[in-house]
Amino acid sequence: MNETDFEHTEENEVRALSNGPTRSTCAGREAGQSGYENDYRAAAFASVAAPGGWYASLSKPDWNPPAWLFGPVWTALYATMAVAAWLVWRQGGWRSNRMALGLFALQLLLNVVWSPLFFTLHRPGWALVDCVLLAAAVAATMVAFWRVSPLAGGLMVPYLAWVCFAAFLNFTIWRMNR
Repeated sequence: MNETDFEHTEENEVRALSNGPTRSTCAGREAGQSGYENDYRAAAFASVAAPGGWYASLSKPDWNPPAWLFGPVWTALYATMAVAAWLVWRQGGWRSNRMALGLFALQLLLNVVWSPLFFTLHRPGWALVDCVLLAAAVAATMVAFWRVSPLAGGLMVPYLAWVCFAAFLNFTIWRMNR
């Protein structure tokens, strides 16, 4: 038995992590990959896209929300988005609601892309384009969800409002720092 023949278990994952990055813990994985490798990549991606000194140095409007507000707002928005998607999903799943759930996936992708564009690449103009596309995708998702479940569509309204506000804030910061 060689190291790639191990059964994939939590115990073997821990053993692999303690033995270093060159050890594989289950058949079918390439050497050097653990089950947590994608988690590490996601965490690194998120931390790279976090606000930093560059953002602090930008001119911002007086009505720019305080930094502490973004965490609670996004938590509430993601919770309502999850409930909305669940309400649509339970009405027949992907097969019955492919368009609505596909639009939901598209807006999530656009949402994820905004932070690296703005905070990592320092491209507020590109981030603004993404944010406008995001607002359109959220509006389309809201309409598609509404057709399946009016409650699901209604749960997307605060998200659309926040994204529109964010687009205007993004635009203002871009204009102030050109």
